[in-house]
Order: sequence, then structure tokens, then C-alpha cells
Amino acid sequence: MDSYDDRGVGGGEGRVAGPGSGTVPEPRKAPEPRKGPEPRTGSEASEARDGAETGETRRSPEPRMGPDLGKRAEPDPGPEPGTGPGPGNGPEPRTAPELRTAPELRTATGPPAGSEPRTGMAGLSFPYQVAAAVALSVIGVIACVQLGMVFLHVAPSNTLTKQHGKAVDEWVYPEFEQNWKLFAPNPLQQNIAVHVRAEIAGADGRRATPWMSLSGEDGKAIRGNLLPSHVQQNELRRGWDFYLGSHDSQNRANGLRGTLSEQYIRRIVMLRLSEHDYGGTVERIQVRSEVRSVAAPSWSDEKISTKPSYRVLPWWTVTAADLPEGSADAKEADQ
Repeated sequence: MDSYDDRGVGGGEGRVAGPGSGTVPEPRKAPEPRKGPEPRTGSEASEARDGAETGETRRSPEPRMGPDLGKRAEPDPGPEPGTGPGPGNGPEPRTAPELRTAPELRTATGPPAGSEPRTGMAGLSFPYQVAAAVALSVIGVIACVQLGMVFLHVAPSNTLTKQHGKAVDEWVYPEFEQNWKLFAPNPLQQNIAVHVRAEIAGADGRRATPWMSLSGEDGKAIRGNLLPSHVQQNELRRGWDFYLGSHDSQNRANGLRGTLSEQYIRRIVMLRLSEHDYGGTVERIQVRSEVRSVAAPSWSDEKISTKPSYRVLPWWTVTAADLPEGSADAKEADQ
């Protein structure tokens, strides 16, 4: 055996003779243990041993920061030995996700991104959209016809009103009548009431009833009524205006319209009297109007007299044509 020279294991350069090159690498000192939150895993230890044998130095990965910035996250342990990619070791390959159709995507994830929910008629089903469109069309046509009829009613006389004036009046009267006196320079400033009294033939002879206010009865029926009828609001008032417009100051009729207006007033009066029992038969009636000026407001200096003025009509003898249909007096008169 050869003896060690003075450059042996512990001498000089710290090298020993070996096969091949005649020298062998100096054994490295064991690395100092790292101070970390946890020791290395098995894979890191094996890699450190391989590096020591080959003379390579590997830097340990920097510890990553966890969610809490004040604490260090645990180092990535890496794959365990024998679990790396390869046949029989690696994870199963991922398959492509199953493609979904558009209705399935809308069902699973809701409406497409960027689209807004449908509102109004667009949110209805097709049959309801058709029904709503038809209803709106009908309402629009009726509104246009109403505007056209009212315009022709208030417009000056023209070719259309001369040819179709009767149709226009049938559409407008009595529900859509236009009274422009409200916008006149000097609107009505009077209260007009219609009174009537009757001459009754009974067992005790003939007698006259006190004056009864027909306008007052209509007023009582209208006050507090949310839906008063046109009869209560307009029948007596329009009938009296019709009479005044077709008679002179001496109560003489101006043509056929005067006779027609008189018959109209007599029928209205007899219809109202039939609601009362006077204990006899109505032989004659008399009508009058009471006109009172509207008092001036408290802040006005205008002086207006509120004393009533009357227009009294002559006595009218009641005939069968004046009686309401179906009444007992009308049947007796027919017989």
C-alpha cells in the first residue's frame, strides 16, 4: 500500500489522490439547517443531496406571501416523488367542457351579458301583444272620431256640417254638448229656477197647489251625488232655454220650434207632478221662472241687486199628450 504524503487528507490543499485524475473533490461540509417555518419536503431533500454529489448549488425558492401580508406563506412543497408527469403517474388529462346550446346557456346563466329585461308590451307573450295592439288601435280610432265630431260641432257652418250635421248632432248630444258661455266675455251671472203649480180637481172641488221648485228638486238630487244623471243636470235647464229661445217677451211662439218647446215643457212638468199625490186630477198647470243675480264677492266694491224677478207663463190645460206614458190619467184620457 502507498502511504499518504504530507498533502494527505488534512494537509495543504485538502485533496487526496484518487483514480483517474489523481485527485478527488474535497468533501463538502453539510449545509447549515435553514431557519424557516417548516423543514423541506422529501423532494427538496433529495434534490439537495443530488446537488451535493454533483457540486451544484440550488437556491431555495423564495417564500411566498400569504393572504395576510404580515405572515409568510408556507413554501410550495412541490410534487411528491413518483407523482410527476408520466405514464401512470400524472393526473388524468382534462376533457373539453360540453358545449351548451343558447337556450341552455340562458337558463343556466340568466339573460346574455349586456342585454336588458324586456318591459312594457315587449314583455308580454305574442297573443297578449296582439290583444293589446288591437285594444290600443280601437281606443285611438274612437279618440280620433270624438275629436273630429266635436270639432265639426263647434266649427262654423261648412260643407261637412251641411251634409252630415244630423250625424254630428246625434254623436254629440246630449253627453258631449259644448257650452261656450263659460268662455264668453260676460258669462252667466244669474241663478235661474223653474217653478210650477197645478190646479187640482178633487172631491172637495178645485184648488191650486203652492209653487213648487223643480230646479230645487234637481239640485237636491245632484248635491252629494258623485255620478248625477244627465236628466237631473240638463233636462229641465235645456228645456227652459229652448222655450225662451223660441218665444218672445209676450210668450208668443216663433214658428214650429215654439210649439215644440211648449209641448216639451208641459211633458216635463207633468212627469214631475206624477211623482206627487195631490188627492185629485191635475186639470191645469202654470210655469214661471225666478231669476236672481249672483251676489258680488266680499272683496269687490260692485253693487248688485239680488232681488228676484219672475216670468210667469199663462195657465195651460192638460191634455192626453202631456201625460207620461203608462200613467192612470193617460189611460183614462185614451179611453
